Amino acid sequence: MLENPRSPRVRAVAKLTKRSARQETGLFLLEGPQAAREALAYRPDTLVELFATPSALERHADVRDAAKDAGLEVVYTTEAVLDAMADTVTPQGIVAVARQSPTSLRDIFAAEPRLVAICEEVRDPGNLGTIIRAADAAGADAVILTGRTVDPYNPKVVRATTGSLFHVPVAVGVDLASAVEKARAAGVRVIAADVGGGDFLAARDVLAEPTAWLFGNEARGLDDEALALVDLSLRLPIFGAAESLNLATAASVCLYETAFAQRAAG
Repeated sequence: MLENPRSPRVRAVAKLTKRSARQETGLFLLEGPQAAREALAYRPDTLVELFATPSALERHADVRDAAKDAGLEVVYTTEAVLDAMADTVTPQGIVAVARQSPTSLRDIFAAEPRLVAICEEVRDPGNLGTIIRAADAAGADAVILTGRTVDPYNPKVVRATTGSLFHVPVAVGVDLASAVEKARAAGVRVIAADVGGGDFLAARDVLAEPTAWLFGNEARGLDDEALALVDLSLRLPIFGAAESLNLATAASVCLYETAFAQRAAG
């Protein structure tokens, strides 16, 4: 059992809360039973280490059994060690280390996707994690992150995805112009979600075709250079008195509207 919160092994795991350590090692941190459960179910090949308190594994026997089936040894720790490793105040007794496994832009479009989310300079970890989760829920084929978007392996992003990071292909550090070019070459229309765009309701019929939504920065939206790349810009209507919609909420609406249209069209 690991008992010393200051041991080199514990410190190495704790460093993964920092981007520099994640870039250097190619690893990232998972916290809590749900994240471990999803990783074991969908991408057990990415898991490197699993740490848990004995009481946590008693409460979450399915995680223990899945780790055994995957041939992954569980390292028992004290509560103090788990607290030292984790980014959260309450890691629920389970922490894991996994390899980053981004998907290439080429592989995403080689798979002939029908629904894709592209995030350009999305800076808030909670927003990015929620967009990845919404894309997964809407049945999107991939999420593409440009170079200026927050690191998807940031612990806050990982938590906000609630496991969807392991369900949907994610491309990282992509040049926006390259993403748009490859989308267009694959027959995918690129639509920007923008407050200066056209009427969403009047253009809903185009969503039945293969679509890549482009979402911009929370505060500034998309700049003119980005908007010049896309095929179409649309704005979501505000029917009430709200000044605007949160980025992740707007993205969820756009992705689900597209999923509805594509499924209705067969």
